Order: sequence, then structure tokens, then C-alpha cells
Amino acid sequence: MVKDRGLGAVPRGVWALGLVSLLMDTSSEMIHALLPVFLVTSLGASALTLGLIEGVAEATASITKVFSGWLSDRLGKRKLLTVAGYGLAALTKPLFAIAGTPGMVAAARFADRVGKGVRGAPRDALVADITEPGARGAAFGLRQSLDTIGAFLGPALAIALMALLGGNIRHVFAWAVVPAILCVLVLIFGVREPPRVGTGRPQAPIAWRELRGLGTPFWWVVAVGSVFTLARFSEAFLVLRAQSVGLAIGLVPVVMIVMNLVYAGVSSPAGRLSDRIDRRWLLAAGMATLIVADAVLAGLGTIGGALFGAALWGLHMGLTQGLLSALVADAAPARLRGTAFGLFNLASGVALLIASALAGWLWTAFGPADTFIAGAAFAALALSGVLATPRKVSGEEPAGRPQAGEEGGDG
Repeated sequence: MVKDRGLGAVPRGVWALGLVSLLMDTSSEMIHALLPVFLVTSLGASALTLGLIEGVAEATASITKVFSGWLSDRLGKRKLLTVAGYGLAALTKPLFAIAGTPGMVAAARFADRVGKGVRGAPRDALVADITEPGARGAAFGLRQSLDTIGAFLGPALAIALMALLGGNIRHVFAWAVVPAILCVLVLIFGVREPPRVGTGRPQAPIAWRELRGLGTPFWWVVAVGSVFTLARFSEAFLVLRAQSVGLAIGLVPVVMIVMNLVYAGVSSPAGRLSDRIDRRWLLAAGMATLIVADAVLAGLGTIGGALFGAALWGLHMGLTQGLLSALVADAAPARLRGTAFGLFNLASGVALLIASALAGWLWTAFGPADTFIAGAAFAALALSGVLATPRKVSGEEPAGRPQAGEEGGDG
């Protein structure tokens, strides 16, 4: 067992990257907390259209991460790509305020998610680069926790602005530009990249010899993460569920506040705990929590049930999302870390596209309950995969840890 050094072991650069995530998520969630209702009620989109927009947007982000992760390995310039990604996302925010059709919203979401894709893998690889291996769980958990604080500040601001601006959703979207600009400024002036040397070789983004070099533990994380993502479709359906059981449009962001409050509170402690125990057991606990959340959302057709289900959804996110990033960092060789994060996010993004499209179809054809029941089934499948794993996932080991396969080793 490794002694828990707490947040004191997390470098200042990770705190800064966490603040960057907080500000961008505040901006994004001011929009996303209202976007499903805006699409369905104001622009006349169907639940299937919503699922396709969300799925395609997230898949786009994940595909882009493959190339940005690979490029960050080659150039050794992770911060440059991270700034470019956050900058593009900031530029897209005004587009939501002027969108007049679902197609315009889809275009804005597409551009925004390209920005997310450009920044995602280099940023996660940068966190791993500047953090000691024994503190990675704490570092990823902290960054995820700060990110999630922004994810509930955004909906809270959306509710306040809806009240102040007479329920004008477009005006709320316009105000989302402010934290996005602040995010880019903090990144430029507050984050320092450690010196690295890129290979400079003009290879293909995904070379077969690099895929072989990533190893079995990494591909296990990809497989489990992909199946799990099939169960974790877009949170936009949580917002629609709250509206479907009677929550007023001006208050639907409360669902995201509840979810993200729990998410933020759990992420950092869960990350620190994962540095001390086998990470698989926390992952299994998160998957079991998602099954319960889906059951609540399917079975309780009340506002209280929707909020309780959202809280459980946030609990499962806090137990799993930073942990999955730490597992990727553990399993991937340092020289291929950006590529590894890109490939992991690619697989997860394709799964999220399928999951969101399927959720939209189930919602339209059969109703909300069947949508969440299907999610629970996929979560159970992912959980069975984790429980059936005969050995702990391990790649690069920190000092003082047993190697993979030894009794007492960490995941």
C-alpha cells in the first residue's frame, strides 16, 4: 500500500490546468444545460435528432484526439495544441446564441467538439508528464474535480441568468463567452510545459508497431472503457428526463447542478484512493452505481426521482472518469502517452456516438424508461468484464509499487 500524500503531491501546473477546465466547463455547461430543451422546444428537434447531434459531436472530438495526441508525441509541444483546442472552443460559443435551426446548432457543436478533441489528449498527457507516477490518481482526480466544479457552476449561472434575462436562452448563451475567454488566458499565462523532445519523424498517426508497443494492459482499458461508454450516453437525456417528469424549463439546469456537485465532490477523493488500492475495484463500484442510477431514472417518474438518479449518475462519473485516465497513463509507455490517450478517446467516442444515437431512438420509439434500462444492461456487461479480469492492469510502475501480476500491486 502506498502512503497517501494528498493534494500536496499535485504540481502547480495541474492546479492551473484544473482551473482552465473549470472555466471552460462553466462556459460550456451554461449552454449545454439548456441546449436539449432549446433544441426540442424552441427549434423543434426530436429526441433522435438530439441524440445524433450529441453523438456525432462527441465522436468528432474523440477522432480528433487521435491526431492531436499523436502530434503532441511527435512535436513535444503539448501546451501549444492545448491552447489551440481551448481557443477554438472559445470561438464557437457565440454561434449558439445566433443559431436558428438544429443544423446550425449541430455545426456549432461540431466545431466546439473539434476544439475539445484538439486539446483533450495533449492536456491529459501533459498532466501525466508533470506528475510523479505515484500521484497520478490524485492529479487526474483533482483536474476532473475542478472540471466538474465548472460543470455545476455553469448550470447555476444559467438558472440565475434565465431569471435575470426574462427566460431568454439566447442571451444566456451569449454570456457563456466570458468564462471561455478567461480560460484561454489562464492557460497561456499560468501553465508551463516541461522540456520534452519530439521524435520529429513524419510517421503515420497510428503505426502498427506503435499499436503493438502499447501492450495488453492498455487494450484492456480501451475494451472496458468502450463497453462502459455504451452505457453512459449523453447527459442531455438527463435534462430531457427532468423535463418529461414536469420540471420547468427555467429550472432544468438543476439536474446538471445536482449531478456535477456529486461528481466534483467524489472525483478528487476517488483519485487519491485509487493511488492506494487496485483501481479496478473503484471502477467496478462506479459501474454498479450506474446500474442503480439507470434503474432509478427508469422506474421513478417524478422530479425527485430524476434528481436522485442524476445524483447517482454524478457519483458513478466521479468514481470512474478520472480513474480511467489514470489507468491509461499507467498502462501506456511514456513515449506513446499522447497517442494512447488519443486511441482511448477514439474508441470511447465511437461508443458514445452509438450510445447517444441508440438512446435517442429508444426514447422516440419506446420512451424514457427503456432508454435507461438499455444503459443499465451495457453497464452490467462492462462490470462483468472488470470482475472477470484475472490480473491487475499495470504499465509503468511508480517507485515502491510491485510490478504487474504481483500480490498487492496497484491497477
